[in-house]
Amino acid sequence: MIVAILQARLSSSRLPRKVLKPVLGKPMLELEIERIRRSRLIDKLVVATTTEPIDKSIELLCTRLEVDCFRGSLDNVLDRYYRSAVNSKADQVVRLTGDCPLIDPQIIDQVIMLHCETGSDYTSNVLPPTFPDGLDVEVMTFSALETSWKEARLPSEKEHVTSYIENHPQKFRISNVSAKSDFSNHRWTVDEVEDFELISHLFEALYPSNPEFSMEDVLHYLDSHPRVAQLNNGIQRNEGMQSSLQKDQSYLQREKADV
Repeated sequence: MIVAILQARLSSSRLPRKVLKPVLGKPMLELEIERIRRSRLIDKLVVATTTEPIDKSIELLCTRLEVDCFRGSLDNVLDRYYRSAVNSKADQVVRLTGDCPLIDPQIIDQVIMLHCETGSDYTSNVLPPTFPDGLDVEVMTFSALETSWKEARLPSEKEHVTSYIENHPQKFRISNVSAKSDFSNHRWTVDEVEDFELISHLFEALYPSNPEFSMEDVLHYLDSHPRVAQLNNGIQRNEGMQSSLQKDQSYLQREKADV
């Protein structure tokens, strides 16, 4: 069973309630779910949100869209993933995030295919990143997820689901999918107001004539409209990870002091 787990919450500090912000009259998360459902290889999609009262709205959206919803820990996202995977009886877990509404189902399937063909424990398109930020796909065996859940101790390893795997490559068979060129300078994820402006513009320009537009369609449009591509220039990639690494330092200092 290949289960895609899409993490989403409304309590984002930089752009609160971003996953439900409307684009073309639909919540952004609904547009992302629509794109994920075009994957040919995913057997089941689960939205993993939190038990916080604010995230009841996400659960209600899932009910309307007839998508399974699992509610778990706010801060320990690894635990939320693990329990969601157990509940879904997943053999392989596809990790996706709710702030990436341009996710491309063809790229999802490309990563899944390599994962299955190589028999890897973990396969992604981010080690190193060559796809636009916002088209990240990670696939792992349930066993790799369970090992991470049992052994992770750093705050970053619990907040960022696959950090334990990346920190311990000697324990896992790892594969990576690379794009035909390096497009990693493109930022198509939504963390800031400028990101949302870019995403809104792209959907308004491309979706009405072709709801199934691809990464190549977006790249072609941005090549023809360079001012649009500059809407969110200058925002650092993976700012959330930097914050988590600072928490790691505090954790290690406390651990050292307790010895």
